[in-house]
Amino acid sequence: MEINPNIFRAYDIRGVYPSELNEKTAYSIGRAFVKFLKKPKLNIVVGRDDRLSSPLLFKSLVRGIVDQGANVIDIGLSTTPMLYFAVAHYGFGGGIMVSASHNPSHYNGFKLVGRNAVPISEKSGLKEIKKLSGKSGNLEISKPGRTTRKNILKDYVKFNFQGFSFRNFHSLKVIVDTANAVPGVLIPEIFKNSRFKPLHLFKNLDGSFPNHDPDPLIENNLRFLKKEILRKPIDLGVAFDGDGDRIVFIDETGKIIPGDLILALIAKHLLKEKPGEKILYDLRCSKIIKETILENRGKPIIGRVGHSFIKEKMRKEKILFAGEFSGHFYHKKHYFSESPLFVFFKIMEIILKEKTPLSKLIKPFKKYYHSGEMNFEVKNKEAKIRQLKSRYSGGKILKLDGLRIDFKDWWFLVRPSNTEPVLRLIIEAKTKKLMEKKKKELVSLVSSS
Repeated sequence: MEINPNIFRAYDIRGVYPSELNEKTAYSIGRAFVKFLKKPKLNIVVGRDDRLSSPLLFKSLVRGIVDQGANVIDIGLSTTPMLYFAVAHYGFGGGIMVSASHNPSHYNGFKLVGRNAVPISEKSGLKEIKKLSGKSGNLEISKPGRTTRKNILKDYVKFNFQGFSFRNFHSLKVIVDTANAVPGVLIPEIFKNSRFKPLHLFKNLDGSFPNHDPDPLIENNLRFLKKEILRKPIDLGVAFDGDGDRIVFIDETGKIIPGDLILALIAKHLLKEKPGEKILYDLRCSKIIKETILENRGKPIIGRVGHSFIKEKMRKEKILFAGEFSGHFYHKKHYFSESPLFVFFKIMEIILKEKTPLSKLIKPFKKYYHSGEMNFEVKNKEAKIRQLKSRYSGGKILKLDGLRIDFKDWWFLVRPSNTEPVLRLIIEAKTKKLMEKKKKELVSLVSSS
């Protein structure tokens, strides 16, 4: 069958259901995935989020995997970090998560990993799976595999509890928004045997996401959470995205805390416990991250944006902890995978240990003025990047991912989108006046034809 080639992205497979991605697509991808792995007696973990289309796609995907001769370990409704945990912790041969992450309800997709939950991206196999899925009618039928149901929730929560004591957590007033998405299954399980009972917004699973889209990076999606924090005394607000691999924090005053500043706070405390360790941050992050790591006797490592690049670098360089501007966090002990619950517990632990509100804990890291990420439609992305490189050639140039140029009191980054004619721009400066000046200057340059 012919599959829409546009659903194959840099890090996953994603599209609108059913026009771009449907049950036939899922079946073909299931068979192609087993064929790609080329291993006998494979056990493939399959999980799914609560989107309305996920049960149908899940069923067809599993049928494709089984028809191609592999066994399926069905973990049912789960977050993406739960799927990664299942693959790595139990030693299975690979896994597929049925989810479109933070996208609106009419999207769906697949995240693929191999053994040890190593991501399969465009550069490590998605291109070959794309070719194989288009030939699924010609793939030979093997002896069919079988499906086994496995409940991993208790093991996953127990694993995340390691190193934490919930003895004093009940003294914190915390509110969690899971957006009617699949992370809602976690919250009751985490705290059922504890005196700590956070308020839980939109806990009932509903794959139409009736209250707001499950993307916590869009401020409007946090409006209910912010309203509740301002309405009553709350110490901490927490929001998860649609598949639970990103976490966003709001302080007791209703202010959203950027992901890189959460990374700075956690890095400071991790390095007190383990000085000399490596901490990785992506190149969108504030300069304060590197400064904080160095001040606390750590080794700062800058990396590319994207979970597959980060996990590869963490494994290669034995990095303890990593974070992205977007709210993804990774821990070596969590099989180099996303560890949002570790970050959730760590932030609560720090607030209690320091006996200080989150707003005051974050304040020392607000040294610079950061523009946030801005998107611009640009027809010739590479030509525009060359133009900016020539214009700002006096700074320190980093071409790790797009173009980042650092000057004494400011820096900027332009990155091309992998899938759209879009350039993403970030500026940071020592003063607000300088940031606004450079922002006006660069926006004009990037948006001009």
